Amino acid sequence: MRKQELVAHVAKSTGMAESKVSEVTNAVFEAIESALTKGDEVAISGFGTFRVVERPGREGRNPQTGETIKIAAKKSPTFKAGASLKRAVQGD
Repeated sequence: MRKQELVAHVAKSTGMAESKVSEVTNAVFEAIESALTKGDEVAISGFGTFRVVERPGREGRNPQTGETIKIAAKKSPTFKAGASLKRAVQGD
């Protein structure tokens, strides 16, 4: 499902105009992004938790040449599904 499909689904479910749902959806995504940028965690009860993890630097290999290369450390956003979401996906 793409963002526009999500907006259309929510608009249909709530009876709201797609333009308003799109504004709200963008605001939610911006709030999550802002919190993660500050290093905060975003926990949505029954759905899951967004957080930033630090991946350490490591050595890798260039698959074309076999040469050893240095892969820099980085921060990555992650999502951990909550129990309710896991159960829904598993069909329990």
